Amino acid sequence: MQTVKMVVTGPFNSGKTEFIQTVSEIDVVSTERKITSEAEKIKESTTVAMDFGRITVDDELVLYLFGTPGQKRFDFMWEILSEGMLGFIVMVDSTRPETFKEARAILETFRAYAPTPYVVAANKQDLEDAWDLDDMRIALRLDPDVKLLPAISVDRESVKTVLLELLTSILEEL
Repeated sequence: MQTVKMVVTGPFNSGKTEFIQTVSEIDVVSTERKITSEAEKIKESTTVAMDFGRITVDDELVLYLFGTPGQKRFDFMWEILSEGMLGFIVMVDSTRPETFKEARAILETFRAYAPTPYVVAANKQDLEDAWDLDDMRIALRLDPDVKLLPAISVDRESVKTVLLELLTSILEEL
């Protein structure tokens, strides 16, 4: 049995927890806590340590998904969660360009932790105010060879497509 550890990272409220919950075959182990600060009342809770989900691809392959906290004050968890990862996904909220610079910084941080394959998932592509992928590529300063994928973290097929793209990149490396 081969196991593949993937990390799902990105800024606060980019869709990491939903992404894992949408596809995990087990109840996601989550460290969500209520948000107390008024400034971050975009949503009710936030991940403080990690999310963990699992997907059995077939008899020989299991994916372990680790979601990172998105808030800067919990970034000490990033390096811990990146240990042993074979690839990572950077989730970016396509409707919140004010988070693009932070997403880019997170991408660079994870690239520094380990030279593993990665993809960038442009989440919330189903929303009217979502940025176009070409514009996002420019704003995120992504090289043409970086996989920038449309995503909807609450849609199982969309999540599977992103995971398969990353898995394909990982298998090409092995």
